[in-house]
Amino acid sequence: MNATAALLTRDGLPIPEAVTQLAQHLVQRGWMMATAESCTGGLIAGACTERPGSSQWLDCGFVTYSNRAKSAMLDVPAALIAAHGAVSEPVARAMAQGAIAQSQAQVSVAVTGVAGPDGGSASKPVGTVWFGWQVAGQLHSEVQRFDGDRHAIRQATVQHALRRLLDLVQAASAQ
Repeated sequence: MNATAALLTRDGLPIPEAVTQLAQHLVQRGWMMATAESCTGGLIAGACTERPGSSQWLDCGFVTYSNRAKSAMLDVPAALIAAHGAVSEPVARAMAQGAIAQSQAQVSVAVTGVAGPDGGSASKPVGTVWFGWQVAGQLHSEVQRFDGDRHAIRQATVQHALRRLLDLVQAASAQ
């Protein structure tokens, strides 16, 4: 069993099963997906490409670890980053929008956070992750705080990002 297969979403759904369900919904709708990742460094796209045939529904992944990359690749305004910090709701939302704008995708997921062990602050401690999703033209965002070391925080981020994206795509598919 590979490392991704052993991971579970918070509700116990194995990551590969969440990806399979996500793929089914995206293919049914004829939608493509894009990722915009900072703290996960491409792990979300990697979990998706574990599934054979992912090119039918995964358009691209942007790894925008630096602030410069967020601006250059996803058109996140530098002033937005300066005003709110890279780990913030406005930046996560702009990343999700930028992933759509810079791809052929109709669905996106974006993550920006503090995976540690350094880089945290009183207002944004290690484990703080902002998420952004754009599905069917609707933008969604939320913050989570995960415990553990760098590896655990990054894995929890992938798990939450995919599970919540699946929920949003299922809701859009039901409409």
